[in-house]
Amino acid sequence: MNFLNHLGRYMFMLRDMTARPDNWRMYLLEVFRQMNSIGVGSLIIIGIISFFVGAVTAIQFAYQLEASFLPPYILGFIIRDSVIIELAPTISGLLLAGKVGSNISGELGSMRITEQIDALEIMGINSRNYLLSPKIIASLLIVPPLILIAAFLGIWGGYLAATNYGISPAMYEKGLSYMFKPYNVFIMQVKSVVFAFLITSVSCYQGYFVEGGAIDIGKASTRAVVFSSILIILFDYIITLLLT
Repeated sequence: MNFLNHLGRYMFMLRDMTARPDNWRMYLLEVFRQMNSIGVGSLIIIGIISFFVGAVTAIQFAYQLEASFLPPYILGFIIRDSVIIELAPTISGLLLAGKVGSNISGELGSMRITEQIDALEIMGINSRNYLLSPKIIASLLIVPPLILIAAFLGIWGGYLAATNYGISPAMYEKGLSYMFKPYNVFIMQVKSVVFAFLITSVSCYQGYFVEGGAIDIGKASTRAVVFSSILIILFDYIITLLLT
């Protein structure tokens, strides 16, 4: 019953967010501010981790290929598809769940505890539409290109690691173009959109409905990260099962 209660309240929250904004100018400014916070603010950590994940993956596969009869260019093929289909969207999603999710939950939780949300409601402002909707829209707009950058850096990191390991650049580049399917990029983008929605909506829910004091804000932020991460892994499996 507790789960159904939370699910119902979550669905009503999403419904109220779809209302027409009272002030389009302020609404759009908030969307751009959130895009900067979510995207630009996460670019460095996403880039660094994606680069080294690609590099480590390349070294591990190159080590495994030493004892096989597979051609060297197959390494580029493996890194390309691994990064595009799985590593870039999933690892980036988990990183964003920790960084962006906790930030959103903490921000909204502080506004709830200090009664700023109540003040907006008293003034007749739809707080769910004004505070929550821009975060989700901004995330849906900025996370897909952010994950594209993560995929590029992961493949580039694999390239540098592979060449340092003894794989020729020509062989790696040949593997990158070998049996390339643009549909895999589509799968990555579907995952990025779904993950972006899950991260922001779950974090908004946890922060918006927090009750208590400062300790409860910390608990809400923790729940936002944990639940978002679990849902990312779950929907990663579902999307992969349906689209591949």
